[in-house]
Amino acid sequence: MSMNLISLRALQKDDLDAFFEHQKDEKARYMAAFVSKNPNDKQAFLAHWDKVLADESIVIRTILNNGRISGHILCHSWFGDPELTYWLDKSEWGRGIATEAVRLFVQEISVRPLFTRIVKDNMGSQRVLEKNGFVISDEDKGFANGRNSEAEEFILKLN
Repeated sequence: MSMNLISLRALQKDDLDAFFEHQKDEKARYMAAFVSKNPNDKQAFLAHWDKVLADESIVIRTILNNGRISGHILCHSWFGDPELTYWLDKSEWGRGIATEAVRLFVQEISVRPLFTRIVKDNMGSQRVLEKNGFVISDEDKGFANGRNSEAEEFILKLN
């Protein structure tokens, strides 16, 4: 069994090609739930990332596993509170990569409280976040493109 050497680095524009491929996975989109309407629309994907990259208040890192792009993690405050969000390539799930990436990221950024949201049935992400000190603080629901229906979510908080 190979070891995972997880690291975070500043996003490079070329990383977006890998991120685009990651978000096209149907199961991953279902678990993330709150995603773009059309995963195959690269222009909309790039327009979204142009908006993200133009916002200098957002801290964003590319997640690397043994030097390979595995996903991304970021913190934004678009809806008021500082919010952590991440995406991990489905082929990397269940290997401790997300847990380590979140650990490294919350060490790097000092903003607290820090919030995150997950659909209630995303037990994998719930475990990742709880291992890193996040606790369920509230609930919400909204329309989720990844499920084409309303989805209930937990709001988790790190103090």
